[in-house]
Amino acid sequence: MYFDGYGYHGTSFEQTYRCYPASFIDKPQLENGDKIIMPPSALDRLASLHIDYPMLFELRNAATERISHCGVLEFIAEEGMIYMPYWMMENLLLQEGDIVRVKNVTLPKGTYVKLQPHTKDFLDISNPKAILETTLRNFSCLTTGDSIMVAYNNKKYYIDIIESKPSHAITIIETDCEVDFAPPLDYKEPERPVASIPSTKAPSEGEAAPVEEPKFNPFTGSGRRLDGKPLKYQPPPVSAASTTKDKQVAVSGGGVPPPSTGSSSQSSSRQSQGKLVFGSNANRSAEPQKQKEVAKETKQEQDQKKDEPKFQAFTGKKYSLKG
Repeated sequence: MYFDGYGYHGTSFEQTYRCYPASFIDKPQLENGDKIIMPPSALDRLASLHIDYPMLFELRNAATERISHCGVLEFIAEEGMIYMPYWMMENLLLQEGDIVRVKNVTLPKGTYVKLQPHTKDFLDISNPKAILETTLRNFSCLTTGDSIMVAYNNKKYYIDIIESKPSHAITIIETDCEVDFAPPLDYKEPERPVASIPSTKAPSEGEAAPVEEPKFNPFTGSGRRLDGKPLKYQPPPVSAASTTKDKQVAVSGGGVPPPSTGSSSQSSSRQSQGKLVFGSNANRSAEPQKQKEVAKETKQEQDQKKDEPKFQAFTGKKYSLKG
């Protein structure tokens, strides 16, 4: 059975058309939904069939075996041609004037759909949920694997449909559908700081031993007197060699000098019969010598002080303001 010579046969609608984008018919609002424009002969055939409303169609590109689904907006196209949104042509890998097969179908009502934006800019919108709800009002159905286009604030956002229930193709007209979002395609997780693990391994032969930093020695500078006179005592300069030598001695001996046999015997002889002995004989012999040296130094200081002129206050000339 044929209808008006256009090859319609059977109890279902199935026909091939040449597809063109919506810009060819000057209807830019077609890009904001999933509806196509068909010729008037298709309406005549669909009216004679007992089909379910709203009218839903399956679009198939036989060359690439890509399938999508759509609704219909008007029946004003030229015979043998249909107009569809350009993003839908991209999903089907169609070019201008390519052949596409159109077939009417009945789809179940959707209960769940999972979306994945192409860029994270879509999540930066103040209220992406409201924008998505407003945009999906222009859609009749969704197909897993398609990429729909959401236009907002003079910018186009593409969103992939990665999952839908209860079927791979669902209708979203007059239904409560749960919507879930997957991370955007360009989303990168922030890098977590890796805690540095201290290595306890000994340095290998090829690696050089770490250079020891010079030890801090306080109060090693030269002193100065306020009256400008030279110092009587010059502190000996502290060399790095002596500090490293002291460090090596402390490390090799464990920080405790080895006890001498002579000192141990003297201490054992003195510590007897409950008596406490402080110092040693060597210290006692050295004490009078130190006292003599100190006495000489103090005597020299006193002689120098006698030679110096005594400071007298207010010894200058006086002047009168009267002249």
